[in-house]
Amino acid sequence: MNLAHTTLLLWVWGSLQAFEIVEKENIFQRTPCPAFLMFDNAAYLADMSFELPCHCKPEEVSAVVWYYQKHLGSSHTKVLTDFDGRVLTEESQVRAGSDMLVRFSIRMFSLLVFRAQPEDSGLYFCGTRKGDYFYAYDVDIQSGEGMVATFKDQGQEPFADEHHGSLHIFTTFWEWTPCDRCGVRGEQWRIGLCYLQSPGLSPRYRKTLPEVVSCGSQAVPRKLRAQAREHTPELLVQSCVVPCEKKVHEGVMAILSYVSKVGSRPWLPQVPIQYHQQRLGHGLIISCPGARPEHAVAWDKDRQYLYRTQYLRGVNRSMRVFIDHGNHLHIRFTQLSDRGIYYCWRQGVRVAGLRLGVMSWGRYRASFSDPETRSAVELTLVGYLFITAVFITIHLCRCCCYLFRCCPKFSP
Repeated sequence: MNLAHTTLLLWVWGSLQAFEIVEKENIFQRTPCPAFLMFDNAAYLADMSFELPCHCKPEEVSAVVWYYQKHLGSSHTKVLTDFDGRVLTEESQVRAGSDMLVRFSIRMFSLLVFRAQPEDSGLYFCGTRKGDYFYAYDVDIQSGEGMVATFKDQGQEPFADEHHGSLHIFTTFWEWTPCDRCGVRGEQWRIGLCYLQSPGLSPRYRKTLPEVVSCGSQAVPRKLRAQAREHTPELLVQSCVVPCEKKVHEGVMAILSYVSKVGSRPWLPQVPIQYHQQRLGHGLIISCPGARPEHAVAWDKDRQYLYRTQYLRGVNRSMRVFIDHGNHLHIRFTQLSDRGIYYCWRQGVRVAGLRLGVMSWGRYRASFSDPETRSAVELTLVGYLFITAVFITIHLCRCCCYLFRCCPKFSP
């Protein structure tokens, strides 16, 4: 290939790149902003992460700022911005219960909120630093505390729709998750959130279906929202069986396969395994790496499969080992029988393991970072304050009796 051909190819490639950039910039030109600000309704389950794209903006605006209001017209507005030296937040660094100001990021004009909580429900505005709004969302974060699980294999059925005059309350289910295990019997589930249909809802809120919004939407009057409060989110679970995908042995696995033909093959774990030492009688919560509440996650202890039919939170009130609705494995009051390897499946693939050791002896250094230490200190302080209050009350009563001479004299 001569120099002329090379130059021509480079010119064509540069033209294509420039055309691609122009096309990306023209997306906002083809999507004009509404003259009257509307709110797109969106509902999520607590502890989920969601993204709110800014679908429109003026062409001259190169950076957006997101705003949050609990209620429309509220005097308290949170400004969500990644500028002025703010570091982008990563989901792996976010802790549950943190304030929303440390649980968000802005990427390509879109707002990402990590591990959302019911307190994050409200109105989100996409705009500029001057306070001009282009696009807005009505976000409803529904709590999973009262979530009810329905097992199809046991013949159970979801909640029936509720009708209160013109008010219709029902559950809208998401798509089924993939099977959480492969090669053996697994489980899959779908999440259902509360929605309602009622005439006379505010026209400022966009609805997927006519007069249908999520139960916690700002478009719902308080009286109707109180009636829908008892209709909690649902979890529909059923069994499934899928084959495992065959993987080609490469690298070390290929060498070990060759060695196994010659002699004894050394033991090598199929997934990364981490070791953890836990004190006897203390609680433990295990998370699956990279898993989200909407993912299909399963847990095994050695060769025992921990199915949700038996180990899901709420199935039995006296459960010591259970799986919560955020796919975490809880072990309360650790016992010696809890020793073993706990494997984690994510989206039908076994991804990690935790070798749990239970320590029944040895000294333990108390630290305020330990929740049990903090609880013991708090109980001690509460008991001390209670005793002090009783002591002061008794002496005040004795002083009052002495001053008003309404009580007999106490002998020394």
